[in-house]
Amino acid sequence: MSTSLADRPRARTIDFVPDAFVVHLLDGRSLTVPLEWFPRLRDASPEQRARYRFSGHGYAIHWPEIDEDISVPGLLGLPD
Repeated sequence: MSTSLADRPRARTIDFVPDAFVVHLLDGRSLTVPLEWFPRLRDASPEQRARYRFSGHGYAIHWPEIDEDISVPGLLGLPD
């Protein structure tokens, strides 16, 4: 059974909390992700972390200044 792109999880917003970031999904779920999993984000300044953009209508998150890309399905353990 295949899943259409419209059925894939997508990010709505991101918040940073101490030692983690929270990805709020369009379907209402929220994922708390340890910054330790992503050393570039962990080592980035708060200003650099705040300068992200969504790719693919929320399917991925990109931080251009630190060259970090995170797949939302990947955070959920789903194939990209």
